[in-house]
Amino acid sequence: MPASQTKRDRLAQVFGQDALALCRAAWSPGTPPWIREIESVQILRQILVQTYCLSTDTRGREVIKKRAADDEGVPPGHRRLASPYDADARWAAKGEDLFWMGYKVHLTETCDTPTEAEAEAGVRAAPNLITDVCTTDATVPDVKATAPVQQRLAEHGIRPAEHYLDSGYPSADLIAAALKQGTHMVTPVLLDHSTQAKAHAGFDKSAFTINWKARQVRCPAGKTSAHWNPVKQHGTDAIVITFGVRTCRPCPFRDQCTSSAKGRRMLTLRPREPEEALTQARAEQKTETWKAKYALRAGVEGTINQALDITGIRRARYRGLPKVRLQHAFSATALNVIRLDAHWTGHDQHHTRSSRLERLAYRLTA
Repeated sequence: MPASQTKRDRLAQVFGQDALALCRAAWSPGTPPWIREIESVQILRQILVQTYCLSTDTRGREVIKKRAADDEGVPPGHRRLASPYDADARWAAKGEDLFWMGYKVHLTETCDTPTEAEAEAGVRAAPNLITDVCTTDATVPDVKATAPVQQRLAEHGIRPAEHYLDSGYPSADLIAAALKQGTHMVTPVLLDHSTQAKAHAGFDKSAFTINWKARQVRCPAGKTSAHWNPVKQHGTDAIVITFGVRTCRPCPFRDQCTSSAKGRRMLTLRPREPEEALTQARAEQKTETWKAKYALRAGVEGTINQALDITGIRRARYRGLPKVRLQHAFSATALNVIRLDAHWTGHDQHHTRSSRLERLAYRLTA
């Protein structure tokens, strides 16, 4: 690609002109219909529509130009084709530095630890085995994979009592739903993002007492809320709590409670079960006991590295989501076979290899 942005823009315009000429030829009256049924021709047409738009200049000439998100608009990421060779692959980003085109894979494995009695008796720990592989296109958020994974584990009769997850997988509704099914999700949850919680000053949501039966909230000053309004926010149920202006304005703690121009405090709650589950999870993750327990989740990072090193799971060998799912399932099966072999033959699969330089240094110091 040219280094100059101007030259790249000109090249993109040439690509668009060529694609438009091919599509017009394919859809012309004299072209056999089977030409338009070829998958690569259909993908070319879709990419052309998603990437370019036609307009007329001041001289009345037809001009093709690349779409701009702020002007002509572009399709959402989950619909936008990213490759002419794979209609299921999508572009995705994580943070500001990591970009990739393709898919996501979510691995679930067992993480049982021997009891104190078993450890004292010298009982060998069972190997950690991969129990579920979830592959999606790259635009699907991690939180969308949580419920399907737990459902498949339940269908196979291996629903976990404790499910250790990264911070991208939980939500208040998922935590509450899992508890109903007997699964405790051990995962970091989003903290309170109110101004008071961020500043670690004043009264955050935890300082208020919720009376679900009376549909009222009591503030730290002992005053009760004036309004309890069930609403829909971003498609989910929520409850907006409002304290009266006459209650808040004369309150001596108002500066610690709200900076609203109207001088009153407002809170947004979820329905009772998700709200209580989220509150309990936030309280638990502040304890040292929870932090020590959550350290167990770090084991899956080693599984991911093993999948990268041994099976090359980061690179899709096939085109299309169904085939990539099959590749990931085979990769997980291979890892399970390796771990079972190491367990049955007595090999330490956690043994780290030493480099030649380390072995040489050991010999010199011996």
